Amino acid sequence: MDRRNFLRTASSFALLAAGATTGVSRVFAEPSSFWTRNSSDENTPNTNNAMEYRTLGGLDVSAIGLGCLPMVGYYGGKYDKKDMITLIRRAYDKGVTFFDTAEVYDPYTSEEWVGEALAPFRNKVKIGTKFGFGVEEKQPTAINSRPDHIDLLYQHRVDPKVPMEDVAGTVKDLMREGKVLHWGLSEASARSIRRAHAVCPLSVVQSEYAIWWREPETKIFPTLEELGIGFVPYCPLGRAFLTGVIDENSRFYEGDRRWNLPQFTPEALKHNMPLVALVRKWAERKGVTPAQFALIWMLSRKSWIAPIPGTTNPVHLNDLLGAGTVRLSAWEMEEFDKEYAQIDLMGHRADPFTESQIDK
Repeated sequence: MDRRNFLRTASSFALLAAGATTGVSRVFAEPSSFWTRNSSDENTPNTNNAMEYRTLGGLDVSAIGLGCLPMVGYYGGKYDKKDMITLIRRAYDKGVTFFDTAEVYDPYTSEEWVGEALAPFRNKVKIGTKFGFGVEEKQPTAINSRPDHIDLLYQHRVDPKVPMEDVAGTVKDLMREGKVLHWGLSEASARSIRRAHAVCPLSVVQSEYAIWWREPETKIFPTLEELGIGFVPYCPLGRAFLTGVIDENSRFYEGDRRWNLPQFTPEALKHNMPLVALVRKWAERKGVTPAQFALIWMLSRKSWIAPIPGTTNPVHLNDLLGAGTVRLSAWEMEEFDKEYAQIDLMGHRADPFTESQIDK
C-alpha cells in the first residue's frame, strides 16, 4: 500500500502532506524534563508555581492538560463557542500548555475552536489531535487551517485492516517533512505500540485511565516504561464519578455519553459508592477536593503521565488545576492502594460496541 494513499483514506491529514497549509511559527521546545516556567520568558505562558511541567517522550507539556471534547456536547448540553474559547484561554493563562482535540469531535468543530482559541499564542502550547475514526474525509483538518505543523498526531484507534507499520511509516514521512513533530496512538495494545515504535518512535499513548479503571497499569505500562513513551490518560475523573457530584440516584439519558456505559447503570452506581467515599476521605486528608485528589493520585504514580481532564465550566477548571503540584508520597500511595483493594467495583468502562473498537 502506498503510504500517502493510506493517509489520504485514513485521515484528512493527507492534505498536510500535499502542503495545503499556510505558515505559523513552530512550537518552542524546552530542553529539561521537569521544570516550572518563568513567566518572564516570552516563549512561555503566563504562569506561576502552581503547575508542574513534564516531558513525555520528548514532548514538553504541562502536567495537567485540557481535554476539549466536552465543549462540543459529548455529555449533553450545547455550549457557546465564545465561552469555550474563553475557557481554553483561561486554562492557558493558568499554565496549561497541553490541549487535546480530534477531527471526530463533532467533526472538526472542536479542532476549529481549539485552533482559534490558541492562535494568539500558538508557539507556546502543544496541541494533540487525532485521525482515523470513521470521519468523512471532505475537508482539511480544521486545527491545521493555519499552522504549518502538528505538535502531536495520534491514530485515534488502531485499524486492524491497515498494518501498523504502514501507519507508522506514513507518519514518519510527515515528521521528516516537518509537518508532524510528535506522534502517538490511542487505545493501542502493547503489541501495536511495539510495532509502531519500531518504525517511528512514539512520544505518547493515550488511553482511558482513572482510579476506578486501572487496566493500563498491567496491559501497557511496562511497555511504555521500557520504551520511554509517555502516557496521556483521558477521563481521569471517571466521567465525573470520582468528583462526588454523582450519587446512586443519578440517572443518564441518551445524549449524554454515560447513558449506556456499564459503570453508570443504577446498580453499578449504588455498588461503587464506597469508592467515592474513599476518594473523599483521602481528599480531606490532603486538604484538596475529590477532583483534585483523583488527578493527584494519577500524577503521583509515574513521572511520565499527563492527564487531560475536560470541562466546560470555569469554576471546575480552577478546581482541576489546583492539583498542579500536590503529590502523594510512596507510602501514601501504598496505603491508598491497600484501602482501594478492599473495594469491589462493578461495571465495565465501555459499552460492547465501543469495546469492539479498542485494540487488544
